[in-house]
Amino acid sequence: MPQPSWAIVAGPAEDLPVPCVVKPPDRQGQKGLTLVEERGELSAAISEAVSESRGGCALVEELVSGPEVTVNAFSDGSVFRALVVNDRLTAEPPAFGVALAHAWPSEHDVAGAVDVAWKAAEALGVKRGPTYTQVRLSPDGPRVMELAGRLGGGHDAEGCEAAVRIDLNALAIRAALGEPVEVPDPDPIGGACVRFLVPPEGELLGVEGVDDALAVEGVLDARVYRRPGWRFGPFRRGADRAGFVLARGDSRDDALARADKAAALIRLETTHAEALVES
Repeated sequence: MPQPSWAIVAGPAEDLPVPCVVKPPDRQGQKGLTLVEERGELSAAISEAVSESRGGCALVEELVSGPEVTVNAFSDGSVFRALVVNDRLTAEPPAFGVALAHAWPSEHDVAGAVDVAWKAAEALGVKRGPTYTQVRLSPDGPRVMELAGRLGGGHDAEGCEAAVRIDLNALAIRAALGEPVEVPDPDPIGGACVRFLVPPEGELLGVEGVDDALAVEGVLDARVYRRPGWRFGPFRRGADRAGFVLARGDSRDDALARADKAAALIRLETTHAEALVES
């Protein structure tokens, strides 16, 4: 299976190669994840990952370069069907690995990504139901970074329906209930995307502009996850995102442009923002 080289450790391991990525093997959403670029950062990164891990260990993984895509697929017992393959557009450190947008269709050749996602699902024995696979398109070929036997957590099912008019949520529910599932043929549109909102730090005082965002052409949904009183800290994990905009357009870039226009209309008022204005 083409994947990064890796090691499981429970304590200091200064002999491992750097740069690398350190994370708990049994968590998600970038909990306890660190991009280690200098050897002096390795010990602290392992300690943080171990503290977040349910099993008390850390996964130290080779840093693989290249763009990242997500393969959202459904297996019906005999056939692995890749429904949408998105470009996963991510933030820079310290929010390493956090998706800022999922954009469809990918601007890359994704045939190899679909092939390795299928092989990964087979290797793990996933015969029926949804899979969400993150794949790096490295210079040496596609490598599987993560496979989960579930729907993607970044509104991937909603993005699938926007892109190819397949209700992936409904398929997953039917599969979970043991009901017969027939996956329809995709009916693709020009382009679709999920754009996430990055909040300013501070306590959330109020939200404006969601209705304005929903009125933008091509916007199918827009939402803020938190209510006033929630305190936003530094932006480091998927859970730190403030909300999202779901949009479709005549092309991938058109969908992204519409989502960006809508996101710019959503205003998050926080105590930190107030302090900046006063200063």
